[in-house]
Parts: sequence; C-alpha cells; structure tokens
Amino acid sequence: MSSDNYVNFERDPVRPLARSADGRYLFVANTPANCLEIYQARHDQLTRISAVPVGMDPVAVAVRNDHEVWVVNHMSDSVSIVDIKGRPRVTQTLMVEDEPRDIVFAGPQQQRAFITTARRGQHRPDFSIDDLRTPGICRADVWVFDGAASSAPQTILSLFTDTPSALAVSPDGQTVYAAVFLTGNKTTAIFPQAMEQGKVGPHASVDGAEAPETGVIVRYNGESWVDGDGIMRDGKVRFSLPDKDVFAIDAGANPAEVTGSWSGVGSVILNMAVNPATGAVYASNTEALNDIRFEGPGERSTTVRGRFVKNQVTVIQDDSVSSVHLNEHIDFSLPMGQSVSASDKERSLAQPMSMAVTGSGETMYLATFSTGKIAQIQTSSMESGDYDPYSTRFIKVPGGPVGLVLGVNEQYLYVYSRFDNQLSVVETASQEVVNQKDLYNPEPIYVREGRPFMHDAMQTSSNGTVSCGSCHIFGDNDGLAWDLGNPDEHVVENPLEESPGNLAPLKSRTFHPMKGPMTTQTFRGISLSGPMHWRGDRTGVNREIVNGVEESVEAAVFKEFRVAFSGLLGRDGMLPEWQLQKLTDFALGIQSRPNPVRNLDNTLTPRQAQGQSDYFNAALDRGVASCNSCHKLDAENGLFGTDKKITSEGPLVSQDFKIPHLRNMYQKVGMFGTSYLSSEHMGDQVRGFGYGHDGTFASLDDFLLKLGGFVFDSQDQALRISEFVWAFDAEQAPAVG
Repeated sequence: MSSDNYVNFERDPVRPLARSADGRYLFVANTPANCLEIYQARHDQLTRISAVPVGMDPVAVAVRNDHEVWVVNHMSDSVSIVDIKGRPRVTQTLMVEDEPRDIVFAGPQQQRAFITTARRGQHRPDFSIDDLRTPGICRADVWVFDGAASSAPQTILSLFTDTPSALAVSPDGQTVYAAVFLTGNKTTAIFPQAMEQGKVGPHASVDGAEAPETGVIVRYNGESWVDGDGIMRDGKVRFSLPDKDVFAIDAGANPAEVTGSWSGVGSVILNMAVNPATGAVYASNTEALNDIRFEGPGERSTTVRGRFVKNQVTVIQDDSVSSVHLNEHIDFSLPMGQSVSASDKERSLAQPMSMAVTGSGETMYLATFSTGKIAQIQTSSMESGDYDPYSTRFIKVPGGPVGLVLGVNEQYLYVYSRFDNQLSVVETASQEVVNQKDLYNPEPIYVREGRPFMHDAMQTSSNGTVSCGSCHIFGDNDGLAWDLGNPDEHVVENPLEESPGNLAPLKSRTFHPMKGPMTTQTFRGISLSGPMHWRGDRTGVNREIVNGVEESVEAAVFKEFRVAFSGLLGRDGMLPEWQLQKLTDFALGIQSRPNPVRNLDNTLTPRQAQGQSDYFNAALDRGVASCNSCHKLDAENGLFGTDKKITSEGPLVSQDFKIPHLRNMYQKVGMFGTSYLSSEHMGDQVRGFGYGHDGTFASLDDFLLKLGGFVFDSQDQALRISEFVWAFDAEQAPAVG
C-alpha cells in the first residue's frame, strides 16, 4: 500500500500488543499497514522476523497457544487466525459483526475466544433492518468461539448497551469483563416546550440579544433528572437510562453467559485491565461534564473551558465502583488566558488507555494517548482512591501511546504509539526508553504531522487534560450533546445561502452565541460538506491562498475553529496558524466508514428501494419538496445528504440549521420514546441522545412522523424512507475491507 491511495479511517487500537508465554516473541497489530508484525524479543532488542498481511485496520491481537495468534480487523469485520510456526501465515478468517474491537481467550483451558462487536451488520445471522426500530433490544455483542474448532461461534452474547470495546479476564480465567465504548452518562436533552421552569440566566448575549428558545441537558442522579444548574426536571423524560458500562461473563459456563453488570464507570471507556493479585478491574475512561453549560471565559455564567471531561481510572471490586480523577492537582478555576504551572502540566494525564499490571499486582503502567507518557502508579493508591500525581513517576514515550505489554520478567515494557506508528522498549528500572522501532507506515505525511494537533493535550490545552479528541473520539463523536454557547459573545450575521428545498420562512439571518444543546458531530467525511456546526456558523467566507491556490471552503471553515483552543480547550492563546493548517489537513482527510446495514453487494432491499424512490421523487415536505431537495445525495460530487445550505426546521425548533449529512444515521439507534411527544414511558434505553441537532427525537421514525411539515401517503411510506436512510450511501462501498 502506498501513501498515494491510503484512506484514513482513524481507528482506535485496543490491544495492539501481545507476547508469547515464554516472552521470546512480541506480536504487533500494525494498524495502518494492515499486518501483524512479529518480533523476536531479547532483553531490550527487537528483531523483526515476519510481517503477515491480515484484514483492514487490525486493532487487537491475542495469543492462543505457542503456534497460533488471532488478530481482530476493525474495518474488515473479521478475525485472522495466524499460524506462526514455520513461515507465518493466515490459515483461517472468521467473519463477525460490525467494527470488532478486542479479543481475549478465557474459559476451559483458556481456549475460548471472546470478541466484541456492534450488534449490526451483514454477518449477524439474524440481523434485520427492523432491529433498528425495535425498542428494548441489545446493541452490543460478544462473539464466543471455540479456539480449537472455530468455524462458527459457540454463542453470541448480547449486551444491553451501545458498541462494546475492551475486554479483560479474571486471574483464574473464568470471568471475562466487557466494557462499552461510548457508554453515555445518564444524560439526555429535553425539548424547550417541555420546560415548565426556565433556565438559570444569563438569558441574553453580551450585546443584549435575547437567547433563542432551546432545550436543556439533564442528568439522572439516582433519584431525579437535574440540569447543570441544579433545577429538577422530573416528569419530562419518558424513559430510563440504566447506563450499563461493564459486563461480567461466565467464560466457563456451557455456553458462556452474561452474569452481571456495573454502571457509573465513565462516559467513554477506552480500555480495561485486571489486577492479577486482587482481582480488581481497572477501566481507563473519560467522564463528560456535558450537563454544565457554556464555553468561554465564564464571566457571566458557568463554563466548561479547559475541564469538559474528567480523565479517570475506575476501579471495580465486587459491587463497588469508584473512580479516580487523574488530574485533581489542576486548578480549573484559572481565568481565561492563564495557564497552570509547567510542573503541574507535566503531571497531567489525558485520554488514559492501555494498562499493564505487574504480576505482584502492586504496580500499574498506564498509557495516556493525549499526553505522550506512561504513568507508573501504585495500584493500592488506585484501589484506595489516594492517587497522588506528585508521587507518581512518568515515563516520556513517543506520542499517542495506545498499547502496553510487560516482558516476561518485567524488566522491560513494550509500548506501541500511534502518532508516528512506533514501537518502544522501556527499561522499567531506569524508566527510560532504551530502544525504538519505526514500524512500516503507509500514512501520508499530512496524516502523521496533523494527528498530534487533534489529540495532543499538552500542545493544544493550557492544562494538559483535554484536546479536540476528548469529544471527537478518534475523529468521530462521543454520542453526547453539549451546550457550548457563549453568553460573553456577540450576535453575528448569517451569510449562508438558503436551501432551494426550504419552504418555511427562515427564523433569523443571524447566529446567536447562546445556541443551546447540540450533539457532537463527526469529523469523518467532512471534506466536501460545506459550512460546519449544526447551524453552519463556521461559514468559511474568508478563504485564503495556501500553497499557491485558494483553499477549499471546508478548509476555511475548519480554521474558524481556532477560537475553540482558548474558549473551550482553555489554551492561553490560539494555535499557531501553521499548526492549525496541519490539523485542518488531517481532519479533512478522515473518511467515513462503509455502511454495515447496506447489502454487501451495494444493492438495496425492495423496501429500501421503495424508500429511495420516495426520497428522490415524492413531494413529502409540505407536499411540495422531496427529501433530496435539501438532503442532496450526489455521490459523484461528494454529497451524502447535504446541499451545504440552511433551512427552517419546523415549529418545534427555534433556530435555522444547515442541512446535515446522513451517512451515520444507523449509529444513532438506541433511544426510544421522544419525551415531549409521547405520554408513554418506554422503559430502559441504551442511549440518551437520538436524532436532530440536540438528540431529542428518539428515533428516525419519530423525526419523520412527529417533527411536523412532512406529508406521507401512509405511515409505511415514512418507515420505508427510514430504512433507506439507515442504508444510506457512503464514500466507500459496503464490501470495502
């Protein structure tokens, strides 16, 4: 693979390193190169002895025995079984569901393979499009294979949660722990029309313009739904959020079965490990503070500037769940423009990921993706909640460490870093990097140079605790909504062009800085999407000449996010323009993923084809315009549901919005019960945010049937359009991978 045709999907390696039981070999899932690299490990020396092509974007590797290694391929929805005896080669490929992330061996003789996947896709035997509109069903799976007879799964365990990620195994090998990736945090948004009591002020921008009527984000505290200002909003949410974050699986049962779960772990769980001595489970995660309103200086309001997520390790022991905040030493109250001391910033940890625990159980090594260091921590301080950054040792390693594994005698720690695709050897006694290998990397230079400015909290924030990637997780989203308005800003003009498909008068020709809750949007596939943010308030009207040519509208748009480095990340100044350019090039290069709901041969089912016909041809919007009049689908010109213009969004929405793309609608499934429009309590839900700019519409069906303004000849016509949109076109065909 050459850099010229490389496609960056920006994956998140979960278990990229493993070693043989005798410590002689180190196995590396080389994510961008689509291969398993095998190294001979002798003390601090690594000698590559083979590179085995596997599927696309390998993110996890596990050793079954002395001659077999299994590799999870995230984009290929597969597992490659590699025979390492003689000439290493793939001997079998197992197809699984969408976006598998991790693998462990456990159970009888530790020969059962457990693999996490999303519960959707072409390879689930009983998947139906109707699953996407069925309340109360699980959205995550763990596939279980007999390692010795692996042609078909022994069982598929379903978990009542969203996409799972990391796995861990108890010391006796009989319990598997499965963590959820974007697990949420018991927050949701309610319609402004449902708010009997208004919000706490301010109610106007700094120039005195009254804020538009918007909803509010609420969090369930165990007894009541409460907003970030402490106002109870009970009775306004028609569902429950159990927030199941980590599941226990009896790996020895026949078949394996789910036996329990824990909540309150974190909102994005990045990895897990088990203490081999105490059996405590450690989950590295971030906890979003999305119920607190506003960015900016906070002179007239609350603000999340520089502190919108907590970086944590959560400890699970029996029925106890306790989270350890890794950055309690930081003063988050400093005024905008001021930085913490350099010594305090050097102790900050952001986006904690892989963990390795010594055999004695006394020491944990924690990789922090966004701060480029390994923290050496006494596990007793984690389990007692007495973590102290001033007594913690930090080991500087190449940027973006995501994988750790200890050598057989624990003299050396092996580290896989993603910023430049490097392998490092750390001598644990001296805590120094004593060897380093550059892995083969086909990524173009703009990807390698731009990635740090997305993820590196040390460069992009004042306190070293947050980055763009704290919410845009590996270039995607966090599954949450945020109210990131700024009452200390002014109203500005809206220069955007009105969509020709818009039929109702626009509500305003301005952008008010107090915009209300908005769900996090993805960076995937934005290179031809026009203005950005839900309202399109990053407009791109001031394009510059870059390398002798006028930059794209999207490049100019993305650079308008420069203000977020001080107003949201809390940096003491904006990012230098040359760094912003590298970030822009990187972000615009991230591609959306193939649609796992669409048939592998890129055809549509009869109902999806009917929905497609109505999408293009039926006058559904007030009996005049079609869906395609605004949500333009023109793959040849890079339009996948947006015409890049703005429209009025009907009577329930107080602001005008840019037409969004539709490629990831299948990812938003998991919330049922649009609270303001339903009196029925819908019970437990997987997600707290659904469709629309603020996620208040629970389902795509609800959005079409209850927003107002759409005219269908039957309810079934709306359902068929939903089915087509779930299977929407993307840049990559479904079979890619």
